[in-house]
Amino acid sequence: MKRLATVVICLGWICQMGKAQGIRTSGYGDTIREVSFRPVWGSTPDTVPHIDWHKGLTYKQPFPYQSFILPAAMIAYGATAVHNGTLQKVNADVKEQIWQDNPHSLFHLDNYLQFAPTLSVYALNAAGIHGAHNFKDRTIILVMANIIANGSVFTVKSWSHEQRPNGSDYLSFPSGHTAEAFVGAEFMRMEYKDVSPWYGVAGYAMATATGLLRVYNDAHWFSDVVAGAGFGIASTRLAYWLYPKVQHLFGKNTNPETVNVVMPTYNSGTFGLSYVKVF
Repeated sequence: MKRLATVVICLGWICQMGKAQGIRTSGYGDTIREVSFRPVWGSTPDTVPHIDWHKGLTYKQPFPYQSFILPAAMIAYGATAVHNGTLQKVNADVKEQIWQDNPHSLFHLDNYLQFAPTLSVYALNAAGIHGAHNFKDRTIILVMANIIANGSVFTVKSWSHEQRPNGSDYLSFPSGHTAEAFVGAEFMRMEYKDVSPWYGVAGYAMATATGLLRVYNDAHWFSDVVAGAGFGIASTRLAYWLYPKVQHLFGKNTNPETVNVVMPTYNSGTFGLSYVKVF
């Protein structure tokens, strides 16, 4: 009986120590990503990743209308400028001041700078400065944001048929480079807003520089860049809101180490479906 009592006491003590270790959460909302347990004898804690218990039911969150007011206003400004004389004069004045009054050589940094905010997120994580999501989750969110942004931008380009200021083609509105840059800027802000707001400021600075360079290189009107920024921001915010719902719909019956994503796509007049499987 003494031995049995000793075993019971020891087991109870171990259970209490296990409860004291708690559960660590990370990722979007209240989704539990890791469970950590430290044995009582002091060895390194074991970590079991990717246990998806939707404690906060984040996939049931209502649509955040307020966060889309600014990007919607930016898109509306650009769309109005396509046929509005007053806003077209603003475009012409900006071109005159930047290009006609100050002739200069083209500076093609914008072709590379558009990807800088996105690449910075992965570089920071590689350096040990971790954001809101793990590699798998943030990659799926980024893919979703780019599918939404590219699909909407190229659809509107084909419908608007606006000529570029340099006369090279009729795909000026909205700016695809700027949209891509602001997808990355908002992606960087969302991943690191709980670490420091300055990461978001840096991302938006790089995206703004991309847009200005598009005007500087006479590839876009000012209104094209404003609308492109709106499309980029809105696409990323929509992806962050949709991702928990995609997890719930496509990931609940699959291996917890993998997630399947199916999204509509549009490119150069062709509609289709994009299937992404991340391990």
